[in-house]
This record gives sequence, C-alpha cells and structure tokens, in this order.
Amino acid sequence: MVSEIVTFGAKEFNIDLPPEAGAAFDAYFSFLERQGEHFNLTAISGAGEVARLHFLDCLAILPFTQFKNAKVIDVGSGAGFPGFPLKIAEPSIDLTALDATKKRITFLTELSSLIGIDATCIHARAEDAAFLPELREQFDIALARAVADLRILCELCLPFVAVGGLFIAMKGLDSDKELLDANNALNELGAKISDSINYRIPGTGITHRAIFIKKVTETPQKYPRRFAVIKRSPL
Repeated sequence: MVSEIVTFGAKEFNIDLPPEAGAAFDAYFSFLERQGEHFNLTAISGAGEVARLHFLDCLAILPFTQFKNAKVIDVGSGAGFPGFPLKIAEPSIDLTALDATKKRITFLTELSSLIGIDATCIHARAEDAAFLPELREQFDIALARAVADLRILCELCLPFVAVGGLFIAMKGLDSDKELLDANNALNELGAKISDSINYRIPGTGITHRAIFIKKVTETPQKYPRRFAVIKRSPL
C-alpha cells in the first residue's frame, strides 16, 4: 500500500507522520489514479512510483526548515506537489495552492475535500497573482517543483515571499549551471542562496536537490514581468 511505503520512507527522513496521514496518502493516490489522465496531472502511475517519486520526494524537504505553522504557497501546484504531501505530514501549514490551469485547481479543490485538509486553491497565473496585495510578500515559504530554469522560477516565486522568508526550488542534480546563472536574478529580486541540499529518495537510487533561497529585501514592484518576457529574457 502507498501508506506503508510513505510511512517507512518518511522514517528515513526522520519524519514521524501524524496518525491520519496514512489514510490520506492512500486516498490521495486513489484519486490521482482515477483523475490523473483526465486532468493531465502526471505521467507517473502505480502505487510504488507515486509513493516514492511524488509523495516521498515532496516530503524530503520537510526536515530542512521550519514548516510548522508556516504560511506556504505552492506555485504551479499541478497535482498538489509538493504542497499537499507536506500539508498531510505537517497539518499546521497554512497552504495556498496556485495554478494557471482551471482543471488542476478543480482537482485540488476536490482532493482537499476528499482527504480532509484545509487548503486555499487559486486559479491564476503566478505573474498576475504576485501583484495582488493579499498574496504579494505574504508568505513564509514559496515552493516550486518544476523543470523551468531557476531564473524564471525566482522571478515568478520570490514576489510572494515575505522578507526573511524562503523560496524552495526542487530541482535535479544537473542544476549547477542554473545556480550560477541565477546570481543576477537573485540580486535583482532581493534574495540570496542560503543552502543547496541533495537528498536520496528512499527505496530508489535517485538523488534530487532542494535549493533554499532567502528573501533579504523587498522585490521591486516591476517584477514579475509578463511570462513571455520572462521566458525570452531571463534576469
């Protein structure tokens, strides 16, 4: 069962899941399998693959910073990764899930009701939502688990982070050049790299990387730019 794989793997990260987490992860997996193809959510399927490559991969960052009672935004949440698994493991998180695709937000809204977690699900593009007063620089932690270049992710995500907060980008081990290339973007956006941690996903030979970026000053109001401009001319 998914819950057994996740519970066992979480212990390798020194995470003690709450009693209700196992049932929530099983329900999450079942709903994802039923709805995933319709909502175009993930190419990964099967209990073992989803449990390890999605759920445990998301949980890996939990021990590395203070998530308890944190106000967290998951930018480009998709199927809920990494925000929803983190919320299951640490229920005190105040979670906002943001995605530009309406059907994914529909999925997340239904999922939150199904597994009994409280999450705010917002249908909007990050470059638009970042200018809303109720969202701009209002979060302790912003999360992104995406293949986009780190410079692009920084411009889209850092405007949501309060000064003193963190943006955590979940990347692969091939992100060394992205880290180097991001220096100008970080300076422009008021942030700096605080840590970069490699972790192995339990039950696999796969190692991923979490990049921790600290917000040190307010992001200038001109950022983020329109996505076409960001993509064409990264900072």
